[in-house]
Amino acid sequence: MTKFTDLGLSQPVLQALDMKGYDTPTPIQAQAIPPVLEGRDLMGIAQTGTGKTAAFMLPSIDNLREADNQTPFKSCRMLVLAPTRELAGQIAQSAKDYGAMAGLKVQSIVGGTSVNKDRNKLHRGTDILVATPGRLLDLIDQKAFTLDKVEILVLDEADQMLDLGFIHALRRISQLVPEDRQTLFFSATMPKQIQELVGKYCRNPVKVSVTPESTTAERIDQYLFMVQQDEKQTLLEMILKERHEVPGKFERVLIFARTKHGCDRIVKKLGQAGVPANAIHGNKSQPQRERALDEFKRAKTPILVATDVAARGIDIPGVSHVLNYELPNVPEQYVHRIGRTARAGRDGVAIAFCAEDERDYLKDIRKKTDAEFERLPLPDNFRAVVEGVGPTKREQKPRLAKPKVRPAGGAAKKTKPKQKHTARKGKPEGAGQGRPQGGKPGGGRNRNRNRNRSRAAQG
Repeated sequence: MTKFTDLGLSQPVLQALDMKGYDTPTPIQAQAIPPVLEGRDLMGIAQTGTGKTAAFMLPSIDNLREADNQTPFKSCRMLVLAPTRELAGQIAQSAKDYGAMAGLKVQSIVGGTSVNKDRNKLHRGTDILVATPGRLLDLIDQKAFTLDKVEILVLDEADQMLDLGFIHALRRISQLVPEDRQTLFFSATMPKQIQELVGKYCRNPVKVSVTPESTTAERIDQYLFMVQQDEKQTLLEMILKERHEVPGKFERVLIFARTKHGCDRIVKKLGQAGVPANAIHGNKSQPQRERALDEFKRAKTPILVATDVAARGIDIPGVSHVLNYELPNVPEQYVHRIGRTARAGRDGVAIAFCAEDERDYLKDIRKKTDAEFERLPLPDNFRAVVEGVGPTKREQKPRLAKPKVRPAGGAAKKTKPKQKHTARKGKPEGAGQGRPQGGKPGGGRNRNRNRNRSRAAQG
């Protein structure tokens, strides 16, 4: 069995790995580290959770140490581009851990934070910079940072960067970095656009692929519920309240929805049902997203509802279940979603809710990924619960009638009945008439008018 000590890594890096308790590389690491150490460009295809970060970070740290160049002013020696804030933060933390003994400076910049703070912390430059493309270009446009000293360029999760619309940013960045550099591409899938980018970025790259393209992890058991769209929330609540048995023990549950509003709605309704959960999506501020991830990681709030922005930004080994509340309309995205479980050698469970209008999405997922779903039956009392007569319907507090308050003295206060108004003039019905219906002759002017008419008639 191959060990990290067999791959040619330096002693400081091996010491850092030993401190983290790592001694055996994953397949992508075993295949990628040697050519990267040699300075070759590389195109790596591997599913999420297979150890891609260490595959490019470990040998790159050694190469930076070997070159022994000074930290450049307002620039960096190694640039790592990531599609999401969460993924960027995790890569930066890994770089700090792996380079703990190498004496390299690591920084990260992402959107949703203070531009001024990013500008200040990069003023003196850094050895390794992990960034999202948008924030990086913001600083470049402000002339607060340059890419003319980049020795190693890494694009992680390149296919998702295309999905998020970063293609123009990537093309622009490719023109700003030196031609004499090492380029490393890593992705879970390799669509045509990525292949075109590889041709522009890389020079005779080594191709490393550890799994067939777009296949799902073997350690993930996949299950399917066929359910109506408006019944999904009820089924979700029954599952999370363990009123319906599903495979696996819930530790941390990651739920995926298509929209930001959908995430917030699910969290709100779960809260009303007594199931605490957090949401993470693009409309959340960076502190909110970090807080939600931290509570999820510590299992303080072990249920997290997310859009696809988090599909590749959550690297938490303890995710036991991934629930696709709504199926993705892009089949590759299904791979990235369920890849949040079964990490670090563990097994995982993926459960999909499929409504009638999502059957085409399910068909595409099966065709693209060769996924095999085991269909799960709905709970025995599910239909009764949906219709509101089941014994497990969400308990609601009964509405209590407000007591009638009597005035002081004990006697009920008498109130005059409201007079009925006519629609045309807005006056009480009968006003201005000589004799109200069923009553006595009217008083005042009407009485005088009737007396005058009587005298006139008498002559």
